[in-house]
Amino acid sequence: MDNRDVAAKPVFARLCDWLLVAVATGFGVGLAPFAPGTWGSLLGLPLVWGLQAAHLTPLAVTAASIGVVLLGVAACNAACRHYGRKDPSQVVIDEIAAFPLVFAATSIDWRTATLGFLLFRVFDIWKPYPIRRFEQLPGGWGVMADDLIAALFAGGILWGVTHFVG
Repeated sequence: MDNRDVAAKPVFARLCDWLLVAVATGFGVGLAPFAPGTWGSLLGLPLVWGLQAAHLTPLAVTAASIGVVLLGVAACNAACRHYGRKDPSQVVIDEIAAFPLVFAATSIDWRTATLGFLLFRVFDIWKPYPIRRFEQLPGGWGVMADDLIAALFAGGILWGVTHFVG
């Protein structure tokens, strides 16, 4: 997008794009000079803690999680346009939005937070089959989906460890 395109956009649309890019970068956390995905993942922990501390019904947690994912898809689309790349390293909303899935069946405390965080980072970085395939989805869905599937893998192992190992 060149300067003429930006200038031609209405002010409200430019403001919305700016806000969506801010959300996509975790309000600047994704601009960290090293390991932005790891720093972004750390923002997922307070989100989970807040959802669990609010003692919401499972339906309300699901609705909130879906809302974060949908906002994340829109934010990823805006950030991809802004940075001119399919999956810019500055985008961390995908890591943040995935964390409720990691802890969907497990309560968060310092032990589960540590293990869930580590498991998620392993699956997000390694991307074993079929996780990597989800990156091929179009636009913001491709940015978000691989992290959501990595979260399901991490959450399944976290649940198993907390319920069967102790």
